[in-house]
Amino acid sequence: MARVLLFGSLRDLAGWRERDVEAASVSVLRAQLAGEDEALGAALEGPGVQVAVDQALVRGDLALSAGSEVAFLPPMSGG
Repeated sequence: MARVLLFGSLRDLAGWRERDVEAASVSVLRAQLAGEDEALGAALEGPGVQVAVDQALVRGDLALSAGSEVAFLPPMSGG
């Protein structure tokens, strides 16, 4: 199982901060979350949303292993 973490507006939209999910890859995880919550799925595909797996930012798809930590980070602003 992968530990999924949501931050900021994504957490507020979903109504949860973290949970454990069975998923083979980041793309499968996104699809699974979108299937459970359409608004969250749309937000996760939005511009500026970043994904970190085991505290390293990733682009594109990545296979997940048991114990992976996947964090979805909303767009950042500020200066």
